[in-house]
Amino acid sequence: MIQTLDFFTPVVDDPYLFGQIAAANSLSDVYAMGGEPKVALNIVCFPNCLDPEILGEILRGGADKVLEAGAVLVGGHSVQDDEPKYGLSVTGFVHPDKIYKNYGCQPGDVLVLTKQLGSGIVNTTVKAQMASEAAADEAAKVMASLNQRAKRAIEKHTIHACTDVTGFGLLGHCTEMAEASDITLELYPEQIEYMTEAIAYARMGLVPAGAYKNREFAAEGLDVGDVEEVYLDLISDPQTSGGLLVSVPREELDCLLADFEAVGMETKVSVVGCVKERQEKLIQLKKGKMEML
Repeated sequence: MIQTLDFFTPVVDDPYLFGQIAAANSLSDVYAMGGEPKVALNIVCFPNCLDPEILGEILRGGADKVLEAGAVLVGGHSVQDDEPKYGLSVTGFVHPDKIYKNYGCQPGDVLVLTKQLGSGIVNTTVKAQMASEAAADEAAKVMASLNQRAKRAIEKHTIHACTDVTGFGLLGHCTEMAEASDITLELYPEQIEYMTEAIAYARMGLVPAGAYKNREFAAEGLDVGDVEEVYLDLISDPQTSGGLLVSVPREELDCLLADFEAVGMETKVSVVGCVKERQEKLIQLKKGKMEML
């Protein structure tokens, strides 16, 4: 049995969409462990000064996402608070022999990410009222997308390690994965899929404070090389309801990418790097494209 809990403040203005994003984020931990969500409980904080219809829309968004996941929403708990907050406590199930762990990467593996990066940067730009409609729409769609289809694709393959990329950003989660696996990860930021205009917004300095905290966390074990600064901001960007990051044998990569296509992924998949024997630094950033042998 898998038990997880997550909730946060609104990242978008639309209450229904916020409910969907918060629910997708809460459900993600179950998929990241190789499980299937079965039961969910609402967790709600809501001010008494706001229209109760707003709360109703948040809950409707969450309920629809739980239904999409094939789970059952059985109730929950609410308290009065100064700022709205919403999320889920989720119970899921996975076979004991098929649990994905966030460590166990093996030299020769490749790293695959199932959603494009940039939600923190785009959301920061939306708050500054500088984001394009296309960028805001893509970020919302990616954040509200379940990791269910990605899990359906990867479960057919040898998964040495898996985690969902959230508040620590890709860099932070890779640092944890590398340290726990006692290996070094080579990342190729220029070949990663990013959200619409996220690179441009990062060049403008529209980077959330959390990205700098993630960089600080990873700094001791990081070899930046000659990678452009903007890409360091992008891989440090804290994600909301981010994709799955999986470490798989290189010989299974082509079949895995074909399976992503077969399940009809709603997000963009990218090969972000590879696993090396442990070296001085946990993370090495490389320019250009990774050679796919």
